[in-house]
Amino acid sequence: MPTPDVDVDAILAALDRHDVDYVIIGGFAAELYDVAIPPTRDIDITPSVDPENLARLADALIELEARFRVVDGPPDGVEVPGGVTAEWLASMLAATFTTSAGPFDIWVRPAGTAGFEDLVQNRRYVSYQDYEVPVASLEDVIRSKEAVGRVKDLLVIPALRAHLRRMGPTSR
Repeated sequence: MPTPDVDVDAILAALDRHDVDYVIIGGFAAELYDVAIPPTRDIDITPSVDPENLARLADALIELEARFRVVDGPPDGVEVPGGVTAEWLASMLAATFTTSAGPFDIWVRPAGTAGFEDLVQNRRYVSYQDYEVPVASLEDVIRSKEAVGRVKDLLVIPALRAHLRRMGPTSR
């Protein structure tokens, strides 16, 4: 599972307490499928952009003491101007945070996808500790990593594809 810098339980608990509708994406999604790849450094989600859901997500982020994570910035991040609100989240396509539980990123429309409504069609629920976590299908994780095209993403695609083959014809 993720590096010790990420308190997965705290992030999932906050999302659960605030009844946030989301899908786990990226490296942590692959880890939840038990794909043998290097551990992720953060947790990535794609939330429903329904205004009420964004208000619940804002409350979860406030609980987690979310601050912008910026390259070469202070390790504890930078305050979000005006604070985290549903309206502010609605204006964002992506936001990377440092939180009291570690790095946590939000992607409204991950590369290669049309966002939550696209990803939710094939999501699965995977057991993690005491949670049934909504996770993007492995096919959707691969599709997004291919679209991003970063070297670190392209390097894990063979392992993702091999795991998908072992899972059977579909991960849905």
